[in-house]
Amino acid sequence: MREIVLHDTRSGQLQPLSPRDPGRVGIYACGPTVYSRIHIGNARPFVVFSLLARFLAHEGYAATLVINVTDVNDKIYDAARAQGRPSAELAREMIAHYRADTDALGLGRPDHEPLVSETMEAIVAYIQTLVARDHAYPAGGDVYFRVRSDRAYGSLSHRQLENMDQGEGLEGSDRKRDPLDFALWKAHKPGEDTVWDSPWGPGRPGWHIECSAMAEELLGVGFDVHGGGSDLVFPHHENEAAQTRGARGRELARLWMHNGMIQSTGEKMAKSAGNIAPLHEVLDRHGAEAAVMYLISGHYRQPLAFSPTALEQAEANVSRIREAGRRLGAGPSRPRDPDESAHLDSFRERFFAALANDFNTSLALAQLNEWLRAAGHLGVSGDQDLREMLAVLGLESLLVPIEDAPEEVRALAQRRERARGERDFAAADQLREQIAALGWEVRDGAGGFELLPL
Repeated sequence: MREIVLHDTRSGQLQPLSPRDPGRVGIYACGPTVYSRIHIGNARPFVVFSLLARFLAHEGYAATLVINVTDVNDKIYDAARAQGRPSAELAREMIAHYRADTDALGLGRPDHEPLVSETMEAIVAYIQTLVARDHAYPAGGDVYFRVRSDRAYGSLSHRQLENMDQGEGLEGSDRKRDPLDFALWKAHKPGEDTVWDSPWGPGRPGWHIECSAMAEELLGVGFDVHGGGSDLVFPHHENEAAQTRGARGRELARLWMHNGMIQSTGEKMAKSAGNIAPLHEVLDRHGAEAAVMYLISGHYRQPLAFSPTALEQAEANVSRIREAGRRLGAGPSRPRDPDESAHLDSFRERFFAALANDFNTSLALAQLNEWLRAAGHLGVSGDQDLREMLAVLGLESLLVPIEDAPEEVRALAQRRERARGERDFAAADQLREQIAALGWEVRDGAGGFELLPL
């Protein structure tokens, strides 16, 4: 197997991937809180860790990917209350949207997608262990983690205790023994329409304990890679790590891997900032391949700027690869001689070496483009190598053969193109649905639209 190194947030260094169980890699990534439809920023960790699992499988590992869904949370209660509907109903609807929107990316599903609402027994047992080991204490129906009981607290986020704010505001401040402590269990409050029994009374879990319980239940303690957005390093992941040390006396994960945020107008894309681009709208306007191309265009650890120009550039890159693949798969391509094979193989090797060196998809894309230029210049066959590289990046659909569409479908696509040019996206989306009903998918590129059979 090729040596793979990944950046570990805790050590601040590149670390070799050394699986707990030889030949097997467990990955847990924090998924969305489902109080509304996800935006393009929420899609970045889904794409990064889905593709990391693909790459590891290519390299011969048995990779297990877990991405949870938080379906019990203050934000869900607030959103449901504002809409005058049950919170569980809203959560179910948003889970369905989340799965449909991420399905549309074409990357498949994680191996496991646990829900908080279905993990209560394990969560309560985890808290009981923390209380028994004096890392947590009940207080008025709540239960709080004693931060100062964990000597390693702060080792993940590299923060000093005096600079830490759990973000819980005044909630529970009169019951905490120390302002640094955070909630593991929250007593039921008026207006919260879901409730679970516990040894401390009716209530529901705090945010952080859920992931410690779900990750351990599916991957065990000391699994290989814990992932998520960089905004989760503190307090969420710091608290996860502390809970597991307190309950088990061991580290939850061997490596902590964090992707950078997507930024719009210079700040993190977030629903609270009002600068979101819903994923389903991005997919409708630009297509799945362009969305994936955009999300892997920069190194996963770096922030990624969001703009119409960035999506248009991703569309152009997708169109260029699709056209190059079409030329390779058609016409008078000839077999390679040994020197030509060695030349092309050098780019393929650099492609996979880039992914092995901290999963550098931007450098891998550069090597893919070099491979395409060299193959085109030589006029040799090689679409299998191209398919192999594109599959690891989730872009294998670019090599799907295109058939001639009926005149009716082309007419609808041309009307949609005009609507997009006039920025009438509602009409464009309606026309896309009509085209799909006729069995075709329209994909947009820098050189215009293309039609593929569904």
